[in-house]
Amino acid sequence: MAIRLPSLSALRAFEAAARLRSFKKAADELAVTATAISHRIRVLEDDLERPLFVRKVRAVELTADGLVLAAAVSSGFQAMAGAVEQIRRPRRASVTLSATPAFATKWLVPKLAAFQHAHPQIDLHVLASNAPVDLDSGTVDLAIRYGHGRYPGVTARLLLEDRFAPVANPALLARVGKDAAQWPLIHFDWHRPQALDLTWRAWARAKGRAAGDMSTGIRYSEESHAIQAAVAGQGVALLSVLLVEEELRMGVLQVADEPVLEGMSYHLLNTDRRPLSEAAALVHAWLMDVAGSVSA
Repeated sequence: MAIRLPSLSALRAFEAAARLRSFKKAADELAVTATAISHRIRVLEDDLERPLFVRKVRAVELTADGLVLAAAVSSGFQAMAGAVEQIRRPRRASVTLSATPAFATKWLVPKLAAFQHAHPQIDLHVLASNAPVDLDSGTVDLAIRYGHGRYPGVTARLLLEDRFAPVANPALLARVGKDAAQWPLIHFDWHRPQALDLTWRAWARAKGRAAGDMSTGIRYSEESHAIQAAVAGQGVALLSVLLVEEELRMGVLQVADEPVLEGMSYHLLNTDRRPLSEAAALVHAWLMDVAGSVSA
């Protein structure tokens, strides 16, 4: 059943007069004459068959019925004003970016303040996971993955090339020296098989050492935990130079010895089944710019 309400103009006049306790002030606020305000309120009172104001010489006062209506009308206009403001407010764009936990923690997160400053209108959601994501599902806009760049069904742009080096806390290295046989080793588990062998065994072969004596030590399930263990002086870790660039710059880690192994590359992926949204394209361009400035 349709709800029958008085005219909106009458209710607006009533709300202003009730709030200001003056027909003249209500007229000034609504840019009409005091006579118009008085007429609209009289029409409203006739419609309700109830007096809403006690009219005095220099002011008006609400009757008991007027007080009831004023409370409801004021609340209603505030709710409508809030809804209109919400609709008028520019909608914020949202972009979801998938990255491995180690890359997100060590490379991406420290740079996000600059992104937020450059693009405050975009809400960037970082999904940190080692699991592959379906870029065609519509739940993830962009993904950063580590490998050779062969990703069927998606567009892959080279973001960063990687290298692996043995790194450790300088205080630890001062004690154990450069003889790898004396190093306490830190290992971490790759979550998926890699096309390149980037383990201590591979480093030992490149060094010309027997690989068998490089299998002992502490093992972590996450690369980021291995990084923190190396910083804490627990041992020497074979780590991505990209992911420890800040620790190397600050001197809390240093390269223990040669050789440095060539790693694979980080690629920025998006589905080729649909175009990027404007916001996702801005995130894509920003990531490529930041990676380019880091690589330069």
